[in-house]
Amino acid sequence: MNIILVGIQGSGKGTQAKFLSKKFKLCHISTGNLLRNITGDRKKEIDSLINNGKLVPDKTILEILKERMIQDDCENGIILDGFPRNIEQAKLLEKELNIQKVIEIQISDQESEKRLMGRISCPKCGIDYNIYTAPKPQKEGFCDKCGSQLTRRKDDNEESIKKRIKTYHEETKPILNYYKNKLITVNGEQSIEDVSKEILKKISNSPL
Repeated sequence: MNIILVGIQGSGKGTQAKFLSKKFKLCHISTGNLLRNITGDRKKEIDSLINNGKLVPDKTILEILKERMIQDDCENGIILDGFPRNIEQAKLLEKELNIQKVIEIQISDQESEKRLMGRISCPKCGIDYNIYTAPKPQKEGFCDKCGSQLTRRKDDNEESIKKRIKTYHEETKPILNYYKNKLITVNGEQSIEDVSKEILKKISNSPL
């Protein structure tokens, strides 16, 4: 089974992807993590694009994604988190992978802003926390696992967040219509556990 998770920034795609990955023994692929962890000559090219505020070309992302998808841990299927981000990427992906389900996690623009403004993470462990929503650190400002001081992403500021929300509506949301026959929509403003339950219920009630 191959699944795409779609949702505005802060909707909880990564959290639900981890849950579904464990539940169905699927490989969770975050394109953001793939690009951040790339090595070799390609890393210089990608870092230069990102640092200069430019987009990584669709074909480059797909090449990196294809290399990841042929690894052994993807044998049972994959969950894509952060790709495709536009119609062109969806069309390119269709040539490489059969997608069974597309899950949209819906939250309002206001909720997205709130969650992103409250997002903090551990620079050492990579664990994400949120001062407004779950999970909150047990000790304010410090990682539960290693005790490191939590930091905020540089682009989690009001101006940047509004731009990202606008881009989502203009570029990413149209792919929902492209995948309308495979689409499942859930309410992302519930608790994490209730979002997971709704996803499982709708997957079980929807034919492959």
